[in-house]
Amino acid sequence: MLLDTFQYLLGAASGSLVGFTLGLFGGGGSILAVPLMVYVVGVPLPHVAIGTSAVAVAANAASNLIAHARRGNVIWRCAILYSVAGVAGAALGSIAGKAMNGDLLLLLFAALMVVVGVLMFRARRNPGTPNVACNREKAPRVLGYGGVTGALSGFFGIGGGFLIVPGLVASTGMPILNAIGSSLVAVTAFGLTTAVSYSMSGLVDWTLAALFVAGGIAGGYAGTWVAGRLAARKGALNSAFAALVIVVAIYMAARSALELLA
Repeated sequence: MLLDTFQYLLGAASGSLVGFTLGLFGGGGSILAVPLMVYVVGVPLPHVAIGTSAVAVAANAASNLIAHARRGNVIWRCAILYSVAGVAGAALGSIAGKAMNGDLLLLLFAALMVVVGVLMFRARRNPGTPNVACNREKAPRVLGYGGVTGALSGFFGIGGGFLIVPGLVASTGMPILNAIGSSLVAVTAFGLTTAVSYSMSGLVDWTLAALFVAGGIAGGYAGTWVAGRLAARKGALNSAFAALVIVVAIYMAARSALELLA
């Protein structure tokens, strides 16, 4: 697949926005990366957009994880348990996702985003419990949420942060800022699992992925800084996260429905 120079420049600019949302929300990277690649950069094949975004988001998530870890926002035991369960689910989900019509896949993706956005908005006033521990009592719940989230992540070709953040909050009760930082461990792991699957099928544009990553590093550090400021305002970070998910979902649903009807 060949893109022109202007499209690759759009890819770098889009990567900056994706990196910013990953640093700010821990999720949102793929929910922006996929539509940006399809509708802004102009990647003609949805499956290539999905595979390329998985590579870029995994790399940007790893960069943002370092920034959040330095600020003490990562609860490592919970993050690792969630990630281990999710990797197995992501591997299975990616196999199923590649077999589905690309436009239908994007439409289902948008519907899932709306559900998650509404649930996060309803929970915006819950501050969470600081210093949670993933003990034996909580471990099965964390593993269960991780496995389901990983399967959805692989199926839709996403890093999964917008699912992982509410999944960590629901399974552990941790505050959203800790969930955002901890989610980046799983986003990196899920994204790499999906990326390997898609790259083995030749569904990754490596030049575009590299430019996305380069743009995303700078945006990610800015997003991490803003997240720390918003977390001090009760419900602000949750509300912003939910609003982003719902707005992008509506746009994707409209575009995908038009493509299917055309």
